[in-house]
Amino acid sequence: MAGHLERIKTFLSVANAQSFSAAARAQNSSSSAVTRYIAELEETLGVQLFVRTTRKVSLTQAGLQYYDKVRPLVTDLALADDVARAHQDALTGALKISCPLSFGIRFLKDPLTEYAALHPGVDLRVNLTDSFVDIIKDDYDMALRISSAPSDKSTIWRKIRPVPRCLVAAPAYLAGAAALKVPSDLSNHACLGYTNQSEGEIWQLAHVTGNTVRPTRVPPGFACNNGDLIAQMAVAGAGIALLPRFIVQEAIATGALVEVLSEWRAPEIWLTAFYPPYQKLPLAIDQFTEVFERHADDFDL
Repeated sequence: MAGHLERIKTFLSVANAQSFSAAARAQNSSSSAVTRYIAELEETLGVQLFVRTTRKVSLTQAGLQYYDKVRPLVTDLALADDVARAHQDALTGALKISCPLSFGIRFLKDPLTEYAALHPGVDLRVNLTDSFVDIIKDDYDMALRISSAPSDKSTIWRKIRPVPRCLVAAPAYLAGAAALKVPSDLSNHACLGYTNQSEGEIWQLAHVTGNTVRPTRVPPGFACNNGDLIAQMAVAGAGIALLPRFIVQEAIATGALVEVLSEWRAPEIWLTAFYPPYQKLPLAIDQFTEVFERHADDFDL
């Protein structure tokens, strides 16, 4: 059964053509369907809209007034449809992205530079934060995150690359610290947490030779939501940190930090792109994702 808007569009088509059969041809429909739609509309409104003769179809006075009211509304609706479709395929306007601070400073410049050169009509808005933003509530077009699989079912997400992590500490700290051979030994050490939870956090460490997992609660002696500051505290001898390798690899190369419990691994985390629940990504977002993924192959993670 035709919807009310479809009946109105059929009414306008008949009024413009002054013919049921011509309106049917214009709509790629049948004369009987057009006749039915007009009858249903007249029944809904409780008024006759057309005077039909063997030679001509004319608007009644009520039909003429109805035509004058609905024609601009349907025209505006068609324009609104065009605007919405154009936005889907547009490479203009603002593109608002959230990205982790430490990652963004190291790796985001090149994909942003390429994207800006390819699509100068897009205004890039990048927010660097280690907090998990609500991309829908905070009106982001997309977010880049480094995390495990999300629990948020209101977004869509795409894995891009795994992000290795390692346990590190300064040689000076280890020189005066208790033995550290298995994960349970961490309870005797100062650990630097990547969280602000008052009860500390739990590090799930699995041995490289099997599936044995040793959950270890990290005492909340120091906690922070930024990996670079945690790495600096580790270099200063404040304790042991579990961090993405890209944050600490330079300090490891210079000897400022060394890996500990190297036979134990934390669960895999990923560099991931998050989006609002689009059925189809708008072109500006899709194009940025394509540029970013191409550069991600070269990120030294």
